Amino acid sequence: MRSARLAVLAIVLTALVAGAGLYYSLVYAYYEVLAGDDLPEISLISATTGEAEDIAVSEVQAIDSDSSPIRLRACFETPTPLDELAATYEVYENAVPLNAPGWFSCFDAKQLGAELEDGEAVAFLGTPNINYGIDRIVAITPAGNGYVWNQINACGDAKFNGDPLPEGCPTPPEGMN
Repeated sequence: MRSARLAVLAIVLTALVAGAGLYYSLVYAYYEVLAGDDLPEISLISATTGEAEDIAVSEVQAIDSDSSPIRLRACFETPTPLDELAATYEVYENAVPLNAPGWFSCFDAKQLGAELEDGEAVAFLGTPNINYGIDRIVAITPAGNGYVWNQINACGDAKFNGDPLPEGCPTPPEGMN
């Protein structure tokens, strides 16, 4: 009886340690807080020229990870009015903010998603195909709060699922599965 209890205790402790390690890996281990020259450039695609243009930003906070091309999250402030940005830059339809770790408190994907859905915030194309099939999205609220994340685009979605690429997709890089 005693050996059975020890076996159960060993199994439970092993599961707890493994679970804690997995949680730490997912939430903390792979993310890096960015600063200085490592901060992402925040630019939007001009609706008239199709070229990326930097916008005025301050108070930039960002995290990223080498483990995935869609792990970037950033928050910032901009003095440029939202209506001016919307008249100048390419709006991004179907933007869906991706969750950030809870400790990166400036980025609330649920709240931002609701603001985008209600039309309060506007999402812009920041950089198309920053990696093949991944667009950088920049969303801005009327208060001048900005958010950045990378999102899989239609070309990436088709390629990653093994489906035929939609018309207009660039050719995937050599060796990409």
